[in-house]
Amino acid sequence: MAELSDLTTQLQAKQDLADADVAVAAEALAAESVPAEAKMDFLSALADKGETAHEIAAFARQFRQRAVDPGVSEFSAKAIDIVGTGGDHSGGFNISSLVVLVLASAGVKVMKHGNRGITSACGSADLLAGLGFQLDAEPTQLRGALAELGYCFFFAPAYHPTFKHIVPVRKALAAQGRRTVFNILGPTLNPGRPAHIILGVFALDWVERMAAVLERLDTTAGLVAHGVIGEGRGIDEITTATQNHVRGVGRLGDVDGQWIASDFGLSPTGFDDLKGGSVEENLAIVEAILNGRGPRGLVDTIVLNAAIGLWTTGKTDSVEAGLPVARDLLLGGAVRQKIADTRAYFG
Repeated sequence: MAELSDLTTQLQAKQDLADADVAVAAEALAAESVPAEAKMDFLSALADKGETAHEIAAFARQFRQRAVDPGVSEFSAKAIDIVGTGGDHSGGFNISSLVVLVLASAGVKVMKHGNRGITSACGSADLLAGLGFQLDAEPTQLRGALAELGYCFFFAPAYHPTFKHIVPVRKALAAQGRRTVFNILGPTLNPGRPAHIILGVFALDWVERMAAVLERLDTTAGLVAHGVIGEGRGIDEITTATQNHVRGVGRLGDVDGQWIASDFGLSPTGFDDLKGGSVEENLAIVEAILNGRGPRGLVDTIVLNAAIGLWTTGKTDSVEAGLPVARDLLLGGAVRQKIADTRAYFG
């Protein structure tokens, strides 16, 4: 207890945490015996100081060690995760879920890690469950899904039991309008350890910082991005409706700049094309897309992100080369078949 309070005092003095300090803090945060008030004070002080890339990476290493191992390491070196931090309150459709299905249809192994919607009406888990994926599947089933379907979903609460005594603290702070390091740690804690990642962040000033975090975590290749909708508004996605600030990681380390739809021969669109809603509403949008009636901007955004995934994993030499491949998979029946195969596998 005294050690966590000492670290809180250190943070209040604007002093960064060393790796050893983070190890102490992680142990205390996960402990049932440490009072919630002490955890709240520590997390608040860390956020007020501002989390460094070094600190975030150190916390990621600590909580990775505490995660349940799903036993999928044979797939990790070629796998990818497409994930957002959430928290942008944009009301966008869950783009990454359909990108997962496009990439899996292209032969890319995808390890999705996430939760049900917390800051949105429909999270990635909600939509994939609606499309037939069994969230409470055992690790053996998930290994089979990776082998047979080409993708799996790790439901975060099942793989991070040490968060049990942190969740109430996060909720209490959220009720006060305060975020914590855990709002940004989630995307770094995929228990399958995929070597590639496309990571969307909720605010522009987190792009560079999270890229530095992923470098410290030895990511093979990845991209961190934030889409600017307008003054003071953004989304944790790359879209055809936004000015997208991107930073590459690992093999893509030279990427640093701004992307817009026309850079890839796509037409810019209004953000209304990307709006989502409840699980039922998003399932209806999926059906419209697969029937060729989806909003153009949303279809192009899914295609663009899938093409970026193909490039990131080395399936194509450029984003542009992946665009026709991704579009054909999305609209030509492969994704519909993947959904049918998913329902059959878990049925």
